[in-house]
Amino acid sequence: EQPIHYYQNNTVNSHNLINECIKNDVNHFIFSSTAALYGNFDGDLCTEESKLAPTNPYGTSKLMTELMLKDVSIAFPDFNYVALRYFNVAGADPDGVIGQASRNATHLIKIASQVVSGKRDSMSIFGSDYDTPDGTGVRDYIHVTDLASAHYQALKYLFDGGKSDVFNCGYGKGVSVKEVIETVRKVSGVNIKVDLKERREGDVASLIASNVKITEKLGWKPIYDDLDFIIKTACDFEMNGFKQV
Repeated sequence: EQPIHYYQNNTVNSHNLINECIKNDVNHFIFSSTAALYGNFDGDLCTEESKLAPTNPYGTSKLMTELMLKDVSIAFPDFNYVALRYFNVAGADPDGVIGQASRNATHLIKIASQVVSGKRDSMSIFGSDYDTPDGTGVRDYIHVTDLASAHYQALKYLFDGGKSDVFNCGYGKGVSVKEVIETVRKVSGVNIKVDLKERREGDVASLIASNVKITEKLGWKPIYDDLDFIIKTACDFEMNGFKQV
């Protein structure tokens, strides 16, 4: 519904930043990419070689930046990048200091934790007729601290002379929207209210990462691969009265 917003932020602004890097000899670049590049993936696990066919402007605008980075790295051999294709990032710092504090959040676990904390009265499931085991969308949820460690490993890889590459960031297993909601109820003890609504344009049925490449090539070792823990940290952060930014 807001394509210009995404092309401005993810493509135009990225172009401007990449241009400044080239002009100022900044030759190590990490890009926050997305699993949305894979679109309606028809298979089990997405690998980095899977077909790229985004179904919405968010994914397309990110793909355009990946293409820019690839071309720039060819034209300027000293410039190397890592594009990290995030799957569904969730949770908060285990110490409760840092978490998602943006306004108008759209992430499932963030919204569910807001219902738990009383900041929302209810939440919605968008689409219950997908071709998945329970009819709701299936996603690969990754704890934000493990994602941070992936960035550290990517930067270390570039500083050690690594060449441009792309990596999936996920756990290699999927959880449905209904399964997430039931886990939120179990972990929090709150019977959150849920409404069923129509599908949203651009959403896909299932996206699950293959993380073989990032574990083997970057030595990434996730430590918070636990949906209960992810949800607990998100709820704890929401309950601790942080300030919105």
